Amino acid sequence: MMHFYTADPHFFHQNILKYCARPFRSIAEMNRVILNNYRSTVGPDDDLWILGDVAVVHIDQAGHLTSMLHEIPGRKHLICGNHDKHWIKALNVWTSVHDLVEITDQGTRVSMCHYPMLTWPGARRGAIQLFGHVHSNWRGSRNSLNVGVDVWNYRPVTLPEILKRASTLPVNPLWSKVEPRTDI
Repeated sequence: MMHFYTADPHFFHQNILKYCARPFRSIAEMNRVILNNYRSTVGPDDDLWILGDVAVVHIDQAGHLTSMLHEIPGRKHLICGNHDKHWIKALNVWTSVHDLVEITDQGTRVSMCHYPMLTWPGARRGAIQLFGHVHSNWRGSRNSLNVGVDVWNYRPVTLPEILKRASTLPVNPLWSKVEPRTDI
């Protein structure tokens, strides 16, 4: 069993192509590529954590969205984002739905929220925070990482991949102010 992390697929969202300069000719192509990347990565015994903004779509497309999400293997967990309407949260595809959640993955405490945070539970003891929301505007910092599709080639990622990238990122300049006397 593996944990995979992703955020901000924005299925069906026409304007996301221009807002984020996504390299797709159409929404259909974007949906297909992201869905295929999820399907080819996540196994039936895995957990996929989607950190918000699953889709920007009218409720009349609920059936189509549900069918797409059922195509993704494994257990799907939603961390609610600003575009996740109540009916999206209520779809029968989710193993769990949260605003904020903590898990342990390979011995590392992981705090997940759609939004980037300055500090979180366990931050002084090596916990990391994963987020989306900002698309390609910010990759994150040494211990707070963007797992959005826009910065990970439209695919979900594992904790080792995240930690490898984290080691290349700077410490957040506000870290010493919010967590004084704590080195990372």
